[in-house]
Amino acid sequence: MQHLRSLLFGRGNLFSGVIALSIVMLIVLGCTCGKDFNLGDSSSNSSNTSSGNSIFGDDKDSSDVDDTLAKATIKATTAQFANAITTEDFSRLYADTATEFRSKYSEDELKSQFSDFIRQKRQLLPILATAVAMDPEFTDGPETRSEGSETVLSVSGKYPTKPLPLTFKYEYVKRQSKWWLLRLEVYVK
Repeated sequence: MQHLRSLLFGRGNLFSGVIALSIVMLIVLGCTCGKDFNLGDSSSNSSNTSSGNSIFGDDKDSSDVDDTLAKATIKATTAQFANAITTEDFSRLYADTATEFRSKYSEDELKSQFSDFIRQKRQLLPILATAVAMDPEFTDGPETRSEGSETVLSVSGKYPTKPLPLTFKYEYVKRQSKWWLLRLEVYVK
């Protein structure tokens, strides 16, 4: 009993942060329902589905973006980012990036860009866990624009976490009824 107590309560903020982040990730990502991050298809539990309804209304490209559904996409990206920092494994986040992103950055380069986050994860895990559990506040967007025949979603905002806010700028491109990550900027300042 004493060993269990020291394991649960004697590890400090890092262990508590990992537990909190894990619980929040389980809730936000619904890990027991068999779904992946394919938020574009809410009609199936299959993670390999590539068709379905757009999360921003119907399949028509529109500049009319539903804030609630945009928040769900932003929250999923933030949760993936938090998981990547926690586990130091960027493979799931990288798998949801657009081909343009992949041609510019390798998975290792993506991880390297956030090496400061990984080095400071002990201090950042409570902030990331809190951010994943709250709704983002938009400072710019969400808005869509056309680039050729494709629709690009752009959004900037923050999570009002304490002691410092987590700010972000994400861009996505819509292909095969799914939003693929084009830009990932995350700051804690």
